[in-house]
Amino acid sequence: MKTSFFSDVLPLVAASFLFLHVFPSDAGAYEERNHIAGAYRAAVAEAGTTSLIKAGGDWFPYPEYKDREGWARIFGADAGRLAAQGEKYLRYEWKLVPATAYLEYERTGERKIMENPFDANRKALNTLILAELAEGKGRFMDQIADGLWMSCQMTSWVLSAHNPRQSSGRALPDPREYIIDLGSGGYGAMVAVAYHFFKDELAALDPSINYCIETAVRERILDPYFDKSVRKSNWWMADDWKPGQIINNWNPWCNSNVLLCFLLMEQDQQVLDDAVELSVESVDRFLNFVKSDGACEEGPSYWGHAAGKLYDYLEMLYDATGGRVSLFDNEQIRNMGEYISRSYIGDRYVVNFADATASLTPDIYLTYRYGKSVHSSEMMDFAISLLYSDGRFRTPAVPLGNDTYRSLEAARVLPEMSARVDGLNAVLAASDGDGIVAALRGDVPQASWYPETEFCYLRDGKGNFFAAKGGFNDESHNHNDVGTFIFYPGNRPMFIDAGVCTYTKKTFSSERYTIWSMQSEWHNLPVINGVPQSYGREYRSSDVSCSLGKREFSLDMAGAYPETAGCSAWKRSYKLSGDVLKIRDSFSLTERKAADVENFLVLGDVCLPGGTYVCDGKTVKVPSGKVIVAGDNAVVEIAFPAILVPSVTDKVLDDPRLTAVWGDIIRRISFTSAADAPVSGHYDFVIRVLR
Repeated sequence: MKTSFFSDVLPLVAASFLFLHVFPSDAGAYEERNHIAGAYRAAVAEAGTTSLIKAGGDWFPYPEYKDREGWARIFGADAGRLAAQGEKYLRYEWKLVPATAYLEYERTGERKIMENPFDANRKALNTLILAELAEGKGRFMDQIADGLWMSCQMTSWVLSAHNPRQSSGRALPDPREYIIDLGSGGYGAMVAVAYHFFKDELAALDPSINYCIETAVRERILDPYFDKSVRKSNWWMADDWKPGQIINNWNPWCNSNVLLCFLLMEQDQQVLDDAVELSVESVDRFLNFVKSDGACEEGPSYWGHAAGKLYDYLEMLYDATGGRVSLFDNEQIRNMGEYISRSYIGDRYVVNFADATASLTPDIYLTYRYGKSVHSSEMMDFAISLLYSDGRFRTPAVPLGNDTYRSLEAARVLPEMSARVDGLNAVLAASDGDGIVAALRGDVPQASWYPETEFCYLRDGKGNFFAAKGGFNDESHNHNDVGTFIFYPGNRPMFIDAGVCTYTKKTFSSERYTIWSMQSEWHNLPVINGVPQSYGREYRSSDVSCSLGKREFSLDMAGAYPETAGCSAWKRSYKLSGDVLKIRDSFSLTERKAADVENFLVLGDVCLPGGTYVCDGKTVKVPSGKVIVAGDNAVVEIAFPAILVPSVTDKVLDDPRLTAVWGDIIRRISFTSAADAPVSGHYDFVIRVLR
């Protein structure tokens, strides 16, 4: 692993020979790799025992609660901050989640009325746990006991949006049946960690607290994991997976939390062995399902829950087996990690296909930990670069959220990260901070191609970033978006993917594609012969090719449209060259029924031909055949075919998840053909960066 943060940018000529052609493949391809089971069973065979992890064993890589020197080494100078954060919760009033908060999901589709108090309690408990571990004086123990007691008195830890998977089909928890979801798994893991560290102190208060914890975790996590009667509800385990079914981030997210509960609380050796074996098989199905190229089809905002929780799972397995089970040299695992550094555009912007948001800071400590384990200087340097702000690198600190395991794991790499930050800050006086950040990003390839997922990322060395996708219209967190693209001149958003609105009941229902942001008409795609793309795994790309050296990507998107479009071919090609992006749509229709409409979703002011705009202090008139988009610190010109008529539609945003990224308005430029346009031909667009 390289230790220097200065590394050469991948020479463009190194990729000049690379041309990849991808033939149509099964959209739901599932490959029996079984990486984890192979490594686990090899370690079992080598050890000569089925009990590779000792029940009740001392595997957790942290000091005992009373080992104050050990915790001082882990938290270091951050201990005082953690204690101060805990003080804010000394008088915290634990929040009730009433029945009507769950029922609101059924009544209006609203999730947050239940999730907000639920999450507030989890964050409070996590902060108190960390504060007590950091200080060690017992000052926070009563509040921790209150939080644990309250948690165990709840009927369920499952979120209202997920409770309808119960047999009752209702949003209110049914105490006769326990299922496992993202909420219950995470809550159970946090309670298990608190039990591990503080069970002696809790017993001194009253042994009933520990009894309640043990009962709650067993009823809500340990027993349901084996309960075949709720396997349909616990669909994420994928033990009855059939072709066409999606295995997404739920699998590693839930499995990692369940595994932690078993490792910390299960005393029966046979039960623990069975649980580990079951989890190994389950997580392998996720790895078998996702593409080996490493791309997260759910997008960067889900990376921390998909690849990131997979990494947490593998790290737990590594620690619990004393390093005997390790997949950190596996190419697929490394590819899945480096996806996040390559999907980061800059200034918090990321490639946001599917339900991903376009603006986020990836989990810095998870990224560093992951990179360290898989020997990726690219990921580690990227994580450090994210600490740069206002002319300095921020001092790393334990993150306070609702994931206690991640908070503790972040503390394990704090000393190493702090040392790197101190070194970088020491040279800032004589160096340019932006230059250092650029050097930290030097290992990121200028062009990336994910041939199975069909994602293409191109950088041109001038700060312009382009990404496009193929794929199919039944991916996890799917939008109807085969063939769409984004283009960020100077790393600033201009040709965008809107993303997704705040989740409601409608988002994951049969009404999903009535939501505008899911529809192809609101992506950078054509409406062909009056018809948009359709939802379904059969609606997909074909004849996909990518030349990284030539900065070209092309596909035939005709297969993403239903038969009513009468489209036998619609080949779109992209070419990025300097400050110019060229797009060509070559098409062939069986008959002409309606107009074609080429849509581009943009962030910025739009000037149509004959209008005027101001550039560098001068008023400029837009000539015929051109459209100008003036965005944040960038201006582009779109040259379009004379046979198309441009228009612009304002989309006023009122959803907070979208306004937080884009502001109050985005615009759609539509280039419309005549209703009797030819049945074959091509539409050429040249997008030129003017400023």
